[in-house]
Amino acid sequence: MADDAAVPAIAIGPAPDPLLEDAVRRGGARVAPLDSADALVWTTGPIGFPDPLPENIRWVQLNSAGVEEWFAAKVIRPDTAVLWTSAAGAFAATVAEHALTLLLAGVRALPEHLEAKTWRQQEFYSKIGTLRGTTVAIVGAGGIGRALIPMLAGVGADVIAVNRSGSPVPGAIETLPTTRLGEVWARADHFVIGAPATDATHHLVGAAEFAQMKPTAWVINVARGSLVHTNALVKALRDNMIGGAGLDVTDPEPLPDGHPLWDLPNVIITPHDSNPPSVRPPAFAEHVALNVTRFVAGENLTALIDPVVGY
Repeated sequence: MADDAAVPAIAIGPAPDPLLEDAVRRGGARVAPLDSADALVWTTGPIGFPDPLPENIRWVQLNSAGVEEWFAAKVIRPDTAVLWTSAAGAFAATVAEHALTLLLAGVRALPEHLEAKTWRQQEFYSKIGTLRGTTVAIVGAGGIGRALIPMLAGVGADVIAVNRSGSPVPGAIETLPTTRLGEVWARADHFVIGAPATDATHHLVGAAEFAQMKPTAWVINVARGSLVHTNALVKALRDNMIGGAGLDVTDPEPLPDGHPLWDLPNVIITPHDSNPPSVRPPAFAEHVALNVTRFVAGENLTALIDPVVGY
């Protein structure tokens, strides 16, 4: 058996977690106190985070896919020598499933069906669409987008993926870099927004983008509310410039009672629950086990955060 001193040590904070302790051991490391560990798995937000970190910590694993609050709190800084990883991709399948649900529900006019108190077959015939044969643009085709592509393929839809580099995304008929994002608004039939929230992506979708979309287009946002200009979205929905919107995230969030979005018939709102607490712990534990395995082997970590770019 290897000497314990030669086995990388991982601290878990701010409190012990048996599921994560098991993940650390499955990854080939051992659990240790912060002051004698090589890395830290952190399970809450920035409040209470040990800042500055002990000099022995070389890597920090966070438990959320979105990390904007960590940059806002200035815990992750461009001058850091520590490697930081998010949970991006850990919950991708669950969120992708939710995105597909919202999109299918919108295209099939489910909200109006659920509210109906009388037989409206002839009226609904003109409102029901299909995803088969359509093109869906995934804006920010990271882990969620990669999980969503085969789901969309299963219902006969093609995907145009948009990511920062333009590197091909498996299953997409075309991948565009963000520098060519402007091309997709008029081309695609529907849109799934999955980009990270940064200064560069604030109000990524606004009045100009809605004006280019097809009047039957549904816009699904499962990323962050700040990516979509709320006032422009309300106007586009009221004026029937687009078919509708499926929102698991909003700006502001929580969406206040009485907000115009609540009363629009072509909007589906879920309260940021695409990744419910019931599925998070085991998914995050698997993510930790994978990254610990990579850390022990000296391999590149998954979901590495770029302190300069902001995600």
